[in-house]
Amino acid sequence: MGGVNRFQTRLPVAAEVRRLRPVRRLGGGRLLRLDGEGTHPLVDFSSNDYLALAEHPALITASRRCLEQLGAGAGAARLMSGDLELFHTLETEVACLKGREAALVFGSGYLANLGVIPALVGRDDVIFCDRLNHASIYDGCRLAGARLMRFRHNDPEHLEDCLKTRRGAGAALIVVESIYSMDGDLAPLRDLVALKNRYDCLLMVDEAHATGLYGENGGGVIQAEGLALEVDVALGTFGKALGSYGAFVAGSRGLVELLVNRARSFIYSTALPPAVAGASLAAVRLVRRQPALRADLHRKVALFKAALHGQGITTDLGPSQIIPLMVGESGRAMELAAALGQRGIFATAVRPPTVPHGTARLRFSITRHHTEDVLRDAAAHIGELARQSLVQK
Repeated sequence: MGGVNRFQTRLPVAAEVRRLRPVRRLGGGRLLRLDGEGTHPLVDFSSNDYLALAEHPALITASRRCLEQLGAGAGAARLMSGDLELFHTLETEVACLKGREAALVFGSGYLANLGVIPALVGRDDVIFCDRLNHASIYDGCRLAGARLMRFRHNDPEHLEDCLKTRRGAGAALIVVESIYSMDGDLAPLRDLVALKNRYDCLLMVDEAHATGLYGENGGGVIQAEGLALEVDVALGTFGKALGSYGAFVAGSRGLVELLVNRARSFIYSTALPPAVAGASLAAVRLVRRQPALRADLHRKVALFKAALHGQGITTDLGPSQIIPLMVGESGRAMELAAALGQRGIFATAVRPPTVPHGTARLRFSITRHHTEDVLRDAAAHIGELARQSLVQK
């Protein structure tokens, strides 16, 4: 018992303790909680399956075919005997999606950030990191051993001040996300490109929440802004809008060659299961060939935001499919999540340390599963709770 008590003393305060909550997916963006706190199906507003591709017949068929033909696992790291032809096909398609020479597949977005950043910079170098970057980016920065300079979120002027005083003589890397996962806002990529050119830096952009959703063929915000060749390292995931699992890095052939030789999370990891890679390949082809998928999503996002405004929610709801509703205190965020659950809505309370103290929120992710009626009903319930002062208007 003593050992258990020592662990418990390291937990956050009660309102910020996370616990696993098993659910059963019912299809069509609905789920059932299995933790005893509800018996009715809920509409899922916490999923990142933005384009509803996880249940798409093309992905399921491709995954099943690869499973039957290639087996349940790759059996080895790719530098051993796990380098299946399938992975090279997927990387060629990803490079085309991102408008770059080459790409490399990783086991997850977390593994990609852990491997890529230390491969690019080291002890004598410096990293300039947006304060709100994902935890995996910060962990990659720590592993690199480079000097870490955090600049104010989406603030190019502050970044330039940091570059002027801390750039140094070694290599320098600027790391941002194109869409931030908890706020849903967009990075000022054009300003960042100008700064990376002015101060001779590498620019790395994590497009986890943008891949498949923006750009002419789904290549992300980088593509939408015409900056594909200006961003040195473009990272993305298959596990969100593309409905599968895993991640990728796209850039020059030289970058990919470096990562194959230096990215430890790639070198020392078993390759992804063939069924997963097959689903990812089908998803990349779908988003390139069917722009109507993302057009449908963006229409629903606009409808939901308009419905929230119609309910008296006047805060800025942001430019993307990620819509945070600010609450403030962690306990109140949990209360709001529970109240919405009673109304058939599953929305997770996001609390510190994922977000700064005092900024607990509910994060709504809009997906193509959501019908217009579901979105209007959800907005009406949120409006009712806002009038009860559970939501910041």
